[in-house]
Amino acid sequence: MLMFPAPHRRGLKYRFVYTGIRVRNLEKSLDFYTKVLGMKVSRREKMGHGGIYVALRSPRSTQELELNLYPPGSRFATSYRRGEEMDHLAFVVDDVLIAYRQLVRKGAKVAIDPAHAKGSEVYVQDPDGIWIELLE
Repeated sequence: MLMFPAPHRRGLKYRFVYTGIRVRNLEKSLDFYTKVLGMKVSRREKMGHGGIYVALRSPRSTQELELNLYPPGSRFATSYRRGEEMDHLAFVVDDVLIAYRQLVRKGAKVAIDPAHAKGSEVYVQDPDGIWIELLE
């Protein structure tokens, strides 16, 4: 069984901030999460590689849900099959490089290393392949 050390042992603190999911139709997904579930758009931005993300938040919640739409040709636009909607989990850390090295040393798989990151796109993968984004 793969075990990760408790973050406080090395002085790093991991704070879970949001969950990102891939969507096929951004407007349809927005209608569902805002009109059906009552979530509110907290921001909407274009990504450096051309994708779009929309962050949503429920009333009285600090967690966000990020809807990600990746264009063809983006390095994140992989073939899409039902059941693969989970895109990534995001954690804020004090030092991305130290956290990245620590997680990889303890068995996390490399998704996008700091040397190949564009902006804050540093990712590792959990044992099931779910991407974990590291943010400062």
